[in-house]
Amino acid sequence: MKPSGIHHVAICVTDPDEAVKFYTEVLGLTVLPRPDFGFGGYWLDAAGQQVHLMESKDPQPGGGHFAMRVDALDDAVADIRAHGVTVNTVPHMEGAGHQAFLHDPSGNMIELNQPDHD
Repeated sequence: MKPSGIHHVAICVTDPDEAVKFYTEVLGLTVLPRPDFGFGGYWLDAAGQQVHLMESKDPQPGGGHFAMRVDALDDAVADIRAHGVTVNTVPHMEGAGHQAFLHDPSGNMIELNQPDHD
């Protein structure tokens, strides 16, 4: 097997409408068409990759996370904080890029990552 890339990341959310508002208005993703699976959710575009929001009454957020690549971490953090969202930056680690972490309304952890330049 040789993967050609990540198609999508699926995360559980308690309130899909609240979550889609956060992911579109705060993080800048756009809504894609989604089939009716019989439960709430949204499919979102993130610059050619997808984030799938799936309704769950008990999403059990934990240490898992997904990372969104950004070109200018400081600008992204400022934009998100302007929405009243807490964002925690961490010291730079060579090879890991510049990172910051936040949580969506359901408690899912999101990493913002500005890769080190080659």
